[in-house]
Amino acid sequence: MSRFDSKAISEIAPYVAGEQPKDMKYVKLNTNENPYPPSPKVEKAIKNFDYSSMRLYPDPDASVLKAAISKAESVNTENVFCSNSSDEILAMVFMAFFGGGKEVAFPDITYSFYPVWCDVFGAKAKIVPLKPDWNIDFEKIPAGCGGMVVCNPNAPTGIAVKRERIEKTAADNRDSLIVCDEAYIDFGGESSVELTKHYDNIIVVKTLSKSRSLAGARVGYAIANADLIKTLEKTKNSFNSYTLDRFTIEIAAAAVEDEQYFESCCKKIIGTRDRAVEELRNIGFEALDSSANFIFVSPPKAKISAKDLYLQLKSHGVLVRYWDKPRISDWLRISIGTDGEMKTLVEKIKEIIAID
Repeated sequence: MSRFDSKAISEIAPYVAGEQPKDMKYVKLNTNENPYPPSPKVEKAIKNFDYSSMRLYPDPDASVLKAAISKAESVNTENVFCSNSSDEILAMVFMAFFGGGKEVAFPDITYSFYPVWCDVFGAKAKIVPLKPDWNIDFEKIPAGCGGMVVCNPNAPTGIAVKRERIEKTAADNRDSLIVCDEAYIDFGGESSVELTKHYDNIIVVKTLSKSRSLAGARVGYAIANADLIKTLEKTKNSFNSYTLDRFTIEIAAAAVEDEQYFESCCKKIIGTRDRAVEELRNIGFEALDSSANFIFVSPPKAKISAKDLYLQLKSHGVLVRYWDKPRISDWLRISIGTDGEMKTLVEKIKEIIAID
């Protein structure tokens, strides 16, 4: 901390990202990255990129990318907003729609960036505890709340919300903005994009980091009513008109356009996920049914604690995610890797807890 820090910043507890270690080579199953490379069309776009164009500013509207997304999502370009990662877009959503004291509801166990953005932008967090079965308790949403953020499927549980439940919430709360954070929707959930055509109080935020294998490029987009999109554009242009560079716009458009590769990768990850859940359950783990590219599991308590397993896996060259927090300290979130990586994970676990 410096002596020049503002009071607001000095009091904020920032989001803590997953480990990106450099001390050794790991089987990296801790940050929900895609185990497969981006589309071959992305490789082609990289090879054909005109490097001399980098002397020019990028298109502030990312028109090429918007056109690709609008086609893939069957919406108009006026309903698409693009920026540097879904995190940045969600931050803009908090700034534009919940800043200055508005109440926004979200579960006690969900993406841990939400309370940080409340602190940064002056929103009032209304925490709604998950039900004992880990599902979101929509009936406990405070009446008259300015909005609600639904991570769907939720992180770290992987549990998805049905589209009809999102629609009911939007219909019952027409003066509240329902934000659907769909970072993991492509691995088994039901997207609410279609609902944005009928409800002006739903905004869907997506990322190319997970299902499109572009975590290193940082690209996100939102789909909503045209008036909500205009507000996001105004928010973006109030601090940085060029949130996506020329190179990233081109490779992101190429990734979005390759539907066949996208669907193939998602199918492989889903199959690997389901097999991993079955294997872990067979050796005594509790595992929630996941619709994401990760699983939420609890090791057999008679054998080992979640924290000790996390530490021992790390020492054996396998990284998973652990939080020493109420309600989830007995659980681990494990990203889905390749079949070979998941085989290594299970073998190391069996070795650690002495299961034949």
